[in-house]
Amino acid sequence: MIKKCLFPAAGYGTRFLPATKSMPKEMMPIVNKPLIEYGVDEALQGGLHEVCIVTGRGKRALDDHFDINYELEHQIQGTSKEETLSGIRGLMDECTFSYTRQREMKGLGHAILTGETLIGDEPFGVVLADDLCINLNGDGVLTQMVELYKQFRCSIVAIEEVPAEEAHKYGVISGEMIKPGLYRVEDMVEKPAEGEAPSNMAIIGRYILTPDIFDILRETAPGRNGEIQITDALREQCKKGLVLAYKFKGTRFDCGSIEGYIEATNYCYENIYKAGSRKIQEIEVNEELLEAVESEE
Repeated sequence: MIKKCLFPAAGYGTRFLPATKSMPKEMMPIVNKPLIEYGVDEALQGGLHEVCIVTGRGKRALDDHFDINYELEHQIQGTSKEETLSGIRGLMDECTFSYTRQREMKGLGHAILTGETLIGDEPFGVVLADDLCINLNGDGVLTQMVELYKQFRCSIVAIEEVPAEEAHKYGVISGEMIKPGLYRVEDMVEKPAEGEAPSNMAIIGRYILTPDIFDILRETAPGRNGEIQITDALREQCKKGLVLAYKFKGTRFDCGSIEGYIEATNYCYENIYKAGSRKIQEIEVNEELLEAVESEE
């Protein structure tokens, strides 16, 4: 039903300078895998196999990551290191990748509108790669949201509760609870003034949007910081129809901040990387035991 996922990835990543002077922030690794790859993994798990990336100047590494590197792959062919590319090879086999360039940084709403040429007239997901979402015990966030879309056929934003004193850093929704964890949006504000947020339910970097959002974005005036905000467009959309906010299952890390990035790295190292290494070791031990038994027989 939903097959396309848009990745706005044209930002400068200034909070990570000088590292992002020549490297896209979306390519910063969480242990041994870049942020963008985690996002594409999540999209594919949700059935969104057409990956559309809005890039900018200095972002060619994104194109190269989802492509064959003949020299490197020839050098490691037949070695133990070849297995480290199995994940990205799987994504390249199962997904298609298309790119367009945002020439000016005019906000997230403008970046999404720039992606219209890749999306066309159909519903689509949006992933902000620097919001890393992990759900070790169940479906990824986009998978959860796709299931809701099948039922309601409307735009959906992912939300989480944040401390009231931090609400001014986010887009914040207010609305009526339909059922536990699901709200009909009545209003939303982008980065409200401190103490003036309508709630502590903050929008994070996962969306499912219906294609009429493009026409709304075209008519949306620049808002905070002179940028076109997706929050303003969604606010208009909820006046005309239904927009839902979903309190997702899982853990979200703000990898756009240094603190969140370090927290995500530590978490993924302990819960994904080390767990995977232990699993590989168990398989190797079992194979050695099987070979020993077979040789004795």
